[in-house]
Amino acid sequence: MHSRGNVQEMAKYDLASYGDVVGEVGAELGSAVDRARGAGISDDRIVLDPGFGFSKRTEHSLELLRRLPEIVALGFPVLVGLSRKRMVGELSGIERPAERDAATAALNVLALARGARLFRVHAAGVNRLMLDTASPAT
Repeated sequence: MHSRGNVQEMAKYDLASYGDVVGEVGAELGSAVDRARGAGISDDRIVLDPGFGFSKRTEHSLELLRRLPEIVALGFPVLVGLSRKRMVGELSGIERPAERDAATAALNVLALARGARLFRVHAAGVNRLMLDTASPAT
């Protein structure tokens, strides 16, 4: 998973400075793949997570979602963890995280259409329904 800094730094966006967020996240994930391979982990055990919300402002996460095919092009399954995140609240106007499940599912459908195949969610039912419904169209 892509992340910069510790929990306190991520929450304050101390390290959320990017020139090209997708290019930088892709390069850093590529380095992580190299480290995993160097440790003897085979490619079939590697999954990439662009780290939505981790040291990323909403605009960074949106750019990652828009350009997710560039992360998918690295050749590994891509996992997205958008569930109930701050960005979901900012986009939907829903303040309480526990009420963001439908908005999360909508974003997950967009991620599915852009190549993501694994999803970390809080509310499995609504997300499964939305993703299963959208799958034939992707």
